[in-house]
Amino acid sequence: MPVKNRLAEMQPEIAAWRRDIHENPELMYDLPRTSALVAAKLREFGCDEVVEGIGRSGVVGVIKGRSDGQGRAIGLRADMDALPILEATGLPYASKTPGKMHACGHDGHTAMLLGAARYLAETRNFDGRAVVIFQPAEEGGAGGLAMCEDGLMERFGIEEVYGMHNMPGIPVGAFAIRPGPIMAATDEFDITVTGRGGHAAKPHECIDTTLVASHIVVALQSIASRNADPLKQIVVSVCTFRTESEAYNVIPQTVELKGTVRTLEEGMRDLAEARVAAVAEATAAAYGATAKVRYQRNYPVTANAPEQTDFAVAMAEKVSGRVDPATAPLMGGEDFSYMLLERPGAYIFLGNGDTASVHHPAYNFDDEAIPFGSSWYVELVENRLPAA
Repeated sequence: MPVKNRLAEMQPEIAAWRRDIHENPELMYDLPRTSALVAAKLREFGCDEVVEGIGRSGVVGVIKGRSDGQGRAIGLRADMDALPILEATGLPYASKTPGKMHACGHDGHTAMLLGAARYLAETRNFDGRAVVIFQPAEEGGAGGLAMCEDGLMERFGIEEVYGMHNMPGIPVGAFAIRPGPIMAATDEFDITVTGRGGHAAKPHECIDTTLVASHIVVALQSIASRNADPLKQIVVSVCTFRTESEAYNVIPQTVELKGTVRTLEEGMRDLAEARVAAVAEATAAAYGATAKVRYQRNYPVTANAPEQTDFAVAMAEKVSGRVDPATAPLMGGEDFSYMLLERPGAYIFLGNGDTASVHHPAYNFDDEAIPFGSSWYVELVENRLPAA
């Protein structure tokens, strides 16, 4: 149950591509260098079609199998964007751009899929079409949605779609997946509390928005503890508490709260949206203040289709023999969810070893994982689209 020998041989070269991308991080949709590098590599490999500008700065490559592209097509997706983080690894290939860093391993994802694309273009040991998808703006920009709205699935005839993310804490070469929800919906809220500001020495003449907002923060925790079914997961976190004054002796007129809600099913999402507004407004009213709530639904739940999940597990078994088919879902979000709303597919985690967490300044993708990830992509194509 080994990785592909050719991909093991290519590992140093693929790692060099990865490190080049790591040195030159780009954010959101603004990926001129990264997109150009990906497109150039796909053309160099001999892909039958390379299309740029899907979803503003996404790149798609089409590799035809032995049937000259006749038959089914499956999509393989990697994300390309970095994060606005100051790198603290001290590595020789650390970011050359202060304040930008590949702190989530998208450099590794892109490199692994490039490696798979090269192998598939060389061997073409399949029928149909392998569609390699390089996506912008996963980190909060909904690049997956943008690519879908540009007709990704229809234009390239994609019938199934698969994605992968590295995961610190899982051994290198091991995989983890589950059918159904694997990552959460990621919603956000803003609450503006308005009272009556004044002198801190005369609180009786004021409606103290700091006090009111503090009670709202505490009351919001009752959504998870007292409104939600205890067997269903929900997270409500207030992450910003901002007043209009930094003075020691002023009761502010307004306070702003910002936070996030994470859920794994639509019913809980509906409950959370209704309860955030009701709790904030009623708590404020109890103290004579008002609360204005803005609730924004962002990435939907990332939900794996059962059949495609079973297939993804089988391919992970072929590659390494180490796969957890019933891993616990994560409450982080992922905009691959938009692609899974368009087509059945599966999203899998690949071990990154005992490293710093993703989104941490000391995070680094483990290049030893490359042959495993690239081999998994290849096995998907060769076994889902077997050559006649």
